[in-house]
Amino acid sequence: MLTQRGLGGWAFFATIAPPAEMEHTLRDPRYDILFEPLKIGPVTAKNRFYQVPHCNGAGYRDPSAAAAMRGIKSEGGWGVIFTEQTEMHHTSEITPFIELRLWEDKDIPMLARMADKMKEHGALAGIQLAYSGINGPNFYTKEVPLAVSPGPIRTFTNDPVQARALTKDDIKDLRRWFVNAAKRAKTAGFDLICLYGAHGFGIFQHFLSRATNMRDDEYGGSLENRARFAREVIEDMRAAVGDSMGITLRVSLDETIGDLGFSNAELRDFIEMNKDLPDLWDLAHGTWEDCSGPSRFKGEAAQEVLVTGIRELSQKPVVGVGRFTSPDVMARMLRSGTLDAIGCARPSIADPFLPQKIAEGRIDDIRECIGCNICITGDMTMSISRCTQNPTFMEEWRKGWHPERMNAKGPSQSVLVVGAGPAGLEATRALAERGYDVALAEAGTVLGGRVAKERLLPGLSAWGRVADYRAYQIGKKTNVETYFDSHLDAAGILEFGFQHICIATGSTWRRDGVSRQHVVPMPIDPLMPVFTPDDIMAGRLPSGDVVIYDDDHYYMGGVLAELLQNKGCAVTLVTPSAYVSDWTVNTLEQHSIHRRLALMGVEIVLNRGVVAIGADHVDTNCTYTDKITAIGAQAVVVVASRVANDAVFHGLMARQADWADAGIRSVQRIGDAEAPGPIAWATYAGHRYARGLDGPDIGDALPFRREITALAAI
Repeated sequence: MLTQRGLGGWAFFATIAPPAEMEHTLRDPRYDILFEPLKIGPVTAKNRFYQVPHCNGAGYRDPSAAAAMRGIKSEGGWGVIFTEQTEMHHTSEITPFIELRLWEDKDIPMLARMADKMKEHGALAGIQLAYSGINGPNFYTKEVPLAVSPGPIRTFTNDPVQARALTKDDIKDLRRWFVNAAKRAKTAGFDLICLYGAHGFGIFQHFLSRATNMRDDEYGGSLENRARFAREVIEDMRAAVGDSMGITLRVSLDETIGDLGFSNAELRDFIEMNKDLPDLWDLAHGTWEDCSGPSRFKGEAAQEVLVTGIRELSQKPVVGVGRFTSPDVMARMLRSGTLDAIGCARPSIADPFLPQKIAEGRIDDIRECIGCNICITGDMTMSISRCTQNPTFMEEWRKGWHPERMNAKGPSQSVLVVGAGPAGLEATRALAERGYDVALAEAGTVLGGRVAKERLLPGLSAWGRVADYRAYQIGKKTNVETYFDSHLDAAGILEFGFQHICIATGSTWRRDGVSRQHVVPMPIDPLMPVFTPDDIMAGRLPSGDVVIYDDDHYYMGGVLAELLQNKGCAVTLVTPSAYVSDWTVNTLEQHSIHRRLALMGVEIVLNRGVVAIGADHVDTNCTYTDKITAIGAQAVVVVASRVANDAVFHGLMARQADWADAGIRSVQRIGDAEAPGPIAWATYAGHRYARGLDGPDIGDALPFRREITALAAI
């Protein structure tokens, strides 16, 4: 508990004694195999850490931000670093999604900046060339989409557009376009080319799969025919740039879409038939949702069964993915001969310095990916991406943030952080890195705030790494004191003598239904037991027939439905949306959530809100007709919006006249205490607060850099 004693000083009781700083040790010899060089055609990677292509919401709009992000990974020790999907010709683009483009020579300088950053610390720079075919609606270019076979465009939004089939002349053109793109990539300074044929998005998968290849000429039918295009393009490109650039092929491990899909058995036949076709085989699950599924549904190395044994079919190296976070699992994948390189996207985002930390024996300092997929939402929402674990992701250029280095300390010395949730923990960690003396006051008895509770919900255990990483880092700091059972108010804080007060007291779920459907509380009969997510996480559980009203639309409603159904309740989930957990479309788990709940027996009621809660039922309304239908219930769980726990903040603001006498220079609320949001918003808020403390007043200036398209000459 944090208390006060006279003379404006601090008294510290029941504190956590931080351990002594641990000295860096040499690399554990078990991990030596991860640092062996790897030859990929005419080039050689310095180690086996292979950042596979991943998007970031920046693309052609924010190329310098994306370049700096990749450059940080080079500094962090990655041996191979790839761009995101790069549209290589204007006849196939996936607007509104924002990817890189290599349509003409004008695009080379943008990509050259990225290649230079990638190679700055010895990594190989790779570019992924993509032609989207049946996935490219061409909304920007207005070109007629070209695909292996005709059919409706397959996107996330069911675009009412169809593609026509490539003619043989079109295929010749397409081969030439790939060669032109390869030459431009070489001019830009790249060492590797990845040809995209996985996740259902790349033309090479479209040729290989009978689900998208219905041709009856020499490019369709047999596997040998369906593989012809890949052979021709790689042969063309090898003749053009193969003396100095390695050529890799990213192919689907298994489309998992039925008999017509490109199966794992057929993939093995394809590789055995074309043993030495690319310089490296890049293997990824057939759908993006399967390949990059969140930790709630996919564990580490989830694709191991599908990839095992493929290495024996070819003399060329193999890279695979699986959200690898454990160095032991990585080393095992190499020692067993399953893989030659460890492919990472999300783990390289969570900690760009993962290779260096393994090399230096600092395993416990790795910021492990939690598999929440908030990074993917950047691509899906066409916005600059985020990471829950690494708040500096995509801010390296925009704000000058480095994931391992903080800015120098300002003129003041002491900070009180109130609340040890994700925002408060990150603020404390980052402030301590800057050199401030920090007191962290937590009203409860554990660190983590909402994370400490949510990690106990079904499938969310990995999310606890958010708290674990920060608690470990804070524990090493001699300039941090942590206090539990510290219920502080404005009067008490004014007596302590801290110079800066950071309020990170979180938020509370509303019980009255106010969210999107209701802007004022809905009618609720007091005889009906009404629960919130906070009640459930505190162990207060309903029983019998339970209605969950989800007007939050992220993961919480679906998670609680799973929990209560497993506890023996008969759950009906009601949501005004057309989808369960609507926003999780952006995290690639909406389909998995609906499927799991349906198979468990949860009754799912879509397109209906709740207008009133009675003594033994809820009144639901159709979102289109407003027709009322009653659903019987013995308890209701309301998953609506949250209210910021900001009473302490407002109490301090009301006594602003007393700040000077108390030595207080600033009071600021952050994270959910300011505006509730996902956990990534909280860690970002904590980091931003720590970076900006004692900083200059920038007035109305933008707090970040941006790039603006240059005007063309008239």
